[in-house]
Amino acid sequence: MLSPKPHTEIPITLQFDLCGHRMTPLSQGALWWEQERTLVVSDLHLEKGSSYAAMGQHLPPYDTDTTLALVDRCVTAMNPDRVISLGDSFHDRQAATRLTTEQVQCIRRLTGSTDWVWIEGNHDPDPPEHLGGRAAFEIDIAGLIFRHEPTGEAGEISGHLHPCARLLGRGGRTVRRRCFVTDGQRLIMPAMGAFTGGLNVLDVAYRPVMGAALQAFMMGAERVYAVPGARLIPDRTAKSHWRL
Repeated sequence: MLSPKPHTEIPITLQFDLCGHRMTPLSQGALWWEQERTLVVSDLHLEKGSSYAAMGQHLPPYDTDTTLALVDRCVTAMNPDRVISLGDSFHDRQAATRLTTEQVQCIRRLTGSTDWVWIEGNHDPDPPEHLGGRAAFEIDIAGLIFRHEPTGEAGEISGHLHPCARLLGRGGRTVRRRCFVTDGQRLIMPAMGAFTGGLNVLDVAYRPVMGAALQAFMMGAERVYAVPGARLIPDRTAKSHWRL
């Protein structure tokens, strides 16, 4: 059963410029582009729990409900004309067949309420047609390019790497949160999926696709925090074991 719909008001805590366009990161992990009435979400990985269960790793089977409730809250609050889901919306090619009737109805309601674009990801190169919306490898809107895997191109908004940031706080304590990461010319979105992990933005995987002057926007419970790259620290494990 889907989780009860939470309150829909979403506070706007900060904004930033990306290639001259004003963007609003939301604490739920979505990006709001007011000028184009466009909401961007990324890496939902729906039905990851059931995929792992089939391999013997039994996780609580509520990730799809939790993730859809989060997306639903953002769509209800922002009332977009367009939603772009930046790939890996489904954890595998058979994920849509494992959705419950209620989950299918929720997705079709969302895709039917706006111009919904499924960007193709490496986990879901063929988004299911019966759930509504339209599929695209990438799209260009007002000079910004939306695709799943980052290439480092200026004006690019992508996902795939599941960025997280780690910050050293008072008393030597550290805080690690999902985040948006940008250098002012390109942006990598956080993963919104309930069961998705994260890759520290200081990992070597970001070097070919992100400029040196990066800034992280860390997600809190109800607000987003801007953290300069100079304040970020790597994870304790120096060697990356990230698998895409």
